[in-house]
Amino acid sequence: MKKPYDNVASMFTQFSALYGESTVEQQNRYSDLFTWFKDSFSENQAYFVSSSGRVEVCGNHTDHNGGKVVSCAISLDTLAAFLPTNDGVVCIKSQGYDDIKVDLSAQPTEKIGTSAALVRGVCVALKSKGYNVGGFKACMVSNVFGGAGISSSASFEVLVAEVLNFLYNDGKITEEEKAKFAQFSEREYFGKPCGLLDQTAIAFGGLKLLDFSNKEKISVTAIDNTLSEYTLVLINTGGSHADLTNEYAAIPAEMREVAALFGKERLVDVGKDEFYNRLPQIYGLVSDRAILRTIHFFDENQRVDTLKDALDNADYAKFLGCVNESGRSSLVNLQNCCVAGSKDQAIPKAIAVSSKYLGEGACRVHGGGFAGSILCIVKNDQIESFLNNMRRYYQESFVLPLKVRSVGTIVL
Repeated sequence: MKKPYDNVASMFTQFSALYGESTVEQQNRYSDLFTWFKDSFSENQAYFVSSSGRVEVCGNHTDHNGGKVVSCAISLDTLAAFLPTNDGVVCIKSQGYDDIKVDLSAQPTEKIGTSAALVRGVCVALKSKGYNVGGFKACMVSNVFGGAGISSSASFEVLVAEVLNFLYNDGKITEEEKAKFAQFSEREYFGKPCGLLDQTAIAFGGLKLLDFSNKEKISVTAIDNTLSEYTLVLINTGGSHADLTNEYAAIPAEMREVAALFGKERLVDVGKDEFYNRLPQIYGLVSDRAILRTIHFFDENQRVDTLKDALDNADYAKFLGCVNESGRSSLVNLQNCCVAGSKDQAIPKAIAVSSKYLGEGACRVHGGGFAGSILCIVKNDQIESFLNNMRRYYQESFVLPLKVRSVGTIVL
């Protein structure tokens, strides 16, 4: 078993895989966290765990109906210093938030929709599969900011699962299990009807094609391309995800309404040819929006395969074309770029503005949509100009250039 650190400098050699570079800012972040942990708990050592955020390069809202996604772990992370305890209590101090305290031996009292409930949910999921749980104390910081569609909650959930995996299960819990435990917690203890995309992308890390067609096992295929000639830029539009749960839930629900007309649970079990053969007969049986969202699902699934092939062959023109087509389909067919009837249209506005400065790049809505962020892919030789232009419209902290992170959630 790894030993706890008493000197953070010995971790700096691992930063390239985590952040794409080792900067003084990142080194200071670790040093400040270590000092906070030591002062908070009167300790002189600690383990460190890092759990990234994620972007979805292509495959918008397909995972919940058995579709495919190209996901990418990114160089923003939730980072914690921690040690085990023998009292069966999880105590987490998180920068900018109230302290979390969960007594694993007591009856649950955590309020649904809270971080404490997420901790409880992960522990319940582990125990249900015969894994061990136990107490630990931690100090945590995160630059996976909430509300931008880069999965701050999934980053936290998978981090908790990995801490318990490391401390009490000898590292035996697989990446897929960690993802599923995290999803269970978010669905059952946080009250958000999420798919498995976010948690899987974070648990596995790297640039991956994720295939959710098999309910029992996610197919994960590595893509041997780090997009070294391009920079990913996430633009936080400033829109809020508050009160949007019903909008998100309607997307998988409407897709499943169409699947049910074919006697199936998910669209992947229907198939594109069967859908189009019977499309004239289902007019009027479901809403027009449900049909459009189904069209998006089938087209997007095909785009994911095309995009992967393009990356495998370094065909960047085709790759960027797929990203742009995905964005247009999300706007027109999936309709998750703004709430119907609302004058607040932060996502379409950000896409329209960024498109003027992209040059040979691409952009699209990112994540759940309706609010949050867009993803831009920019050539390295055009990145400085692009960032400068976009920061005329959005504050600097809302325009984030990102590296591809090659590893999943990990105890360093």
